[in-house]
Amino acid sequence: MGLPVYTRQQLALRNGQDKPQIWVAYQGLIYDVTESRLWRNGKHYEHWAGQDLTDELPDAPHTASVFEKFTAIGRLYS
Repeated sequence: MGLPVYTRQQLALRNGQDKPQIWVAYQGLIYDVTESRLWRNGKHYEHWAGQDLTDELPDAPHTASVFEKFTAIGRLYS
């Protein structure tokens, strides 16, 4: 069974403010980062949860392997 598909609007609601979940997307997958202390209140440095971070990762001080720590809970509708 495949992962559920969410729209950008549904992802945007999981920003740590509107709903208790904190989600981010990367390369079409949505990750639940709710339990990460680095994403408390939906913010990680200058990045906000509830959005696709694919284009922002090249400027980050870490690689995409950081997403291996989190569970992919869905796919981003494109």
